[in-house]
Formats: sequence, structure tokens, C-alpha cells
Amino acid sequence: MKTAKMARAERAVHAARAAATPKPGLTLDLQIKSRARHVPSRRIFTQWIAATLAGRISGAVELTLRVVGPTEMRALNRDYRGHDYATNVLSFPFAAPPGVILPVQVLGDIVLCAQTVQREAVAQGKSPVAHWAHLTVHGVLHLLGMDHTKTRTAAAMESAEISILAALGYSNPYHTGDT
Repeated sequence: MKTAKMARAERAVHAARAAATPKPGLTLDLQIKSRARHVPSRRIFTQWIAATLAGRISGAVELTLRVVGPTEMRALNRDYRGHDYATNVLSFPFAAPPGVILPVQVLGDIVLCAQTVQREAVAQGKSPVAHWAHLTVHGVLHLLGMDHTKTRTAAAMESAEISILAALGYSNPYHTGDT
């Protein structure tokens, strides 16, 4: 026969287990390290990331998105890709060491250079927010294993980007208006 004290203890154990069990969803570690104006909000970045993950991954997911200035981006691009300039986006997929099991799926890190994104949007005649959305989606797809180094994989990645951005209300980022 259970006493009230035993029932309370069981409920406390159950509540502790439930609290320790990761809930499906997205945990975004947003790091704004740029002084640039017009950086999208956490809410907007989260919407773009969630739209990219929808139907592609399930369960609890974690990633870091870091917005930096050109000095940091140039150093990262030089150190990791051998290119001495501030690119727009870099993705660093995470792979847990063998035998390590994490309570959530850690996808990795995305780094966006605020000034490069803004400059490219103006140069390409795009809405800055649409360009931010495109590069965020692009970075997340890289974390999911997509690539654009070969014609076949590039076509698949571009198709995914176009579809995701359309669902978010943005036009085809590859359309130049020349057709």
C-alpha cells in the first residue's frame, strides 16, 4: 500500500525524469558579435531555421548561429577554407566523438558576416532581409549535409533553398530577372 509520502516521492522522480528528457524543438545559441545595424532578431532567425529543419530532422536540435564582423569572418575563412576574405556564411557541422551520446542532436555552428550580407544584398539588388534568410537557410542545409560543390548536389541544394524560402514568402534567390 502506497502512502501519500511514497506517492509524492514517485511524482517527484517522474517530474525530474520528465524535466531531464529533452523536448522536441530547437535550441538556438545566437551570438551577435557585430556592431552592424539591421541584424535580424532571434525570433526571425528561429523561424528561418525551423522552416529549414521541418521535415528534414526530428527531435530536439541545437545549433549556434554567430553574427560577426569582417575581421573575424576573414580569419575564419582563411583558417578553415584557405580564402583570405570575409565571406558571407560559413557552416561547421558537428559530429560527436565515437561512443558519445548526447541528449539532443547538435547540428553545429553557422557564422554570418553582417557587413558582407548587407553589402551583397545591395550589390545584387535584393532585399537585405531576404538575403539574410537565404544565407541562414543555406547554412542550415550545410549543417544537414547538403553541399553545392558538384552540379548534381548543387541543384538539389538550390532546389531546397528555393522551396524553403518560397514557403517563408521570399522569392527565388537565384532568379536574376534576366529570363
